[in-house]
Amino acid sequence: MTTQDNSVAGSALGRHVDYPQGYDPGLLYPIARTLGRHAIGLREEALPFIGHDRWHAYELSWLDAKGKPVVATATFEVPADAPNLVESKSLKLYLNSFNASRFDDADAVRASIAGDLSRVAGAPVRVAFGLPPMATGDDDAVSIDALDVAIDHYGPPRADFIRIDADDVVEETLASALLKSNCPVTGQPDWAHVRIAYRGPRLDRAGLLRYLVSFRDHAEFHEQCVERVFADVLAQARPERLSVEARYTRRGGLDINPWRATPGSVTPVARREDRQ
Repeated sequence: MTTQDNSVAGSALGRHVDYPQGYDPGLLYPIARTLGRHAIGLREEALPFIGHDRWHAYELSWLDAKGKPVVATATFEVPADAPNLVESKSLKLYLNSFNASRFDDADAVRASIAGDLSRVAGAPVRVAFGLPPMATGDDDAVSIDALDVAIDHYGPPRADFIRIDADDVVEETLASALLKSNCPVTGQPDWAHVRIAYRGPRLDRAGLLRYLVSFRDHAEFHEQCVERVFADVLAQARPERLSVEARYTRRGGLDINPWRATPGSVTPVARREDRQ
């Protein structure tokens, strides 16, 4: 597939769009990842991470061969090295286009979604019915949200807030439910629970919390925010291993969970937060 240098301006975001009347893969809109990556000094030929964007779809329905409605949930996994990300409103409209369309069976629906998303992303997209289980809180992540920290900066993101103790090398997972950014087109808030797992010089937890809160008035897509967090922590702390996953809250029947990690990292177990 030829990579399209699509910009946000051509998408359905922020515009009135008629409800789709039938299955229409043309509703899907790709946005070139290079548009966000170049802004933080990342180049496609030398990405410092592996990862994926895991979507959860809560509102999926179609008609069976006899016209009876079928409902389902689904999980889509777009690889981080795909040339394009899938714009979220276009994905919502596309999934709604199945509502009045007949399919022989669920496998035909799954195959259609996988094929359509793969063409738009520019790389194979995994599609499965069902959702991951909810997080149980029994992992080893340490929340930094209760820290007594004075904060007065809410944007743009300040990488210099990230500080380390170079004499203390640790392996730990830190978590925060206070990550918020805004859609770059509509200005609507995007809320997320973020997990940062690393091995390297100990991160100053107060500084990390200030850094995450400095996204609060920042406008950037979910995937780009996670890549910015990964790039900033990698540059400021120089960890041996790093994994950043953000589990965003739902909008329009969809939530997205970008994950980026140093090559060789183990894929985190898929979980959903209680706000999802």
